[in-house]
Amino acid sequence: MFVDRVDIYCKAGDGGDGCASFRREAHVPRGGPNGGDGGKGGDVVVLADENVNSLANIIGHKHWNAERGGHGQGSLKTGRNGEDIVIMVPPGTLVLDTKRGHLLRDMKESGDRVVVAKGGKGGRGNRHFATATHQTPREFEKGGPGEHRDISLELKLIADVGLVGKPNAGKSTLLSRLSKAHPEIADYPFTTKYPNLGLVRVGFDHQFVMADIPGLIEGAHAGIGLGHEFLRHVERTRVLVHLVEPAPMDQTDPIENYRQIREEMRLYDATLMDRPEIVVVTKCELPDAEAVTELLSEELGQPVLQISSATGESLDQLVRKIVNTLQDLEDEV
Repeated sequence: MFVDRVDIYCKAGDGGDGCASFRREAHVPRGGPNGGDGGKGGDVVVLADENVNSLANIIGHKHWNAERGGHGQGSLKTGRNGEDIVIMVPPGTLVLDTKRGHLLRDMKESGDRVVVAKGGKGGRGNRHFATATHQTPREFEKGGPGEHRDISLELKLIADVGLVGKPNAGKSTLLSRLSKAHPEIADYPFTTKYPNLGLVRVGFDHQFVMADIPGLIEGAHAGIGLGHEFLRHVERTRVLVHLVEPAPMDQTDPIENYRQIREEMRLYDATLMDRPEIVVVTKCELPDAEAVTELLSEELGQPVLQISSATGESLDQLVRKIVNTLQDLEDEV
């Protein structure tokens, strides 16, 4: 199951109490205070791990409580520190404070970590309160409380290439042909309910990650349908491959569909308009494909590629164009 947003409650461990104790040894007639300090409470940590690809492992675990610190003991024994609790998330996860609404950390790379709730400090034992005029202190400190916080974990997939287009444009089928991903595919709109990732290997020298972004509809930028849930994944992609279906099932105009998707992305985030885009007419075995390709070429002022995921036509050409575009982006850096 793919999950890309989870709200959880995090509670760090409280610090252990300090100890009030005195030396009681037969050969030490003037034994002084020897109460040890309490241990520190455990932290709640969020850690990005490349081996995790969804937040599904967290969805059934709403409360994350770290271990409290151990209490101090006599003979200057310090209490044990509480163990940290680590929440594993995929790279690309945003960690947000739910109540305050601000970003705690953008976990862009594997190994990134953030302490979302800090453990309480251990209390001091009575040995710290001894002075020349107060040699038998019975005072000690209670452990400090651990922090608690409501956080939201929001995943934005990190992919080199994002497939965008109307529902049923052939995105999932293309992903399954180019990679080893096996998204669910059926002959009706809105088959894809969540993004899918696939690794596309090109010979021995190149590979890239491709994301199948579920179909967008009019009003997606305002959250209509599952607009925001899908559009946020587009933000992380480096290159967009825009698939245009030549004969949509709903009888809509393919050219207008292309314009509509572009407008939805612009309204959501204007910077997406500057993202490199490869426009592709899918299902080129259909009679209308040639005419739609010519109209799109005229509108864009550049050649538009025709492909067929069913027959495999021009898929190699599309992959080469994606690799060249990605290479050009790397050369610009």
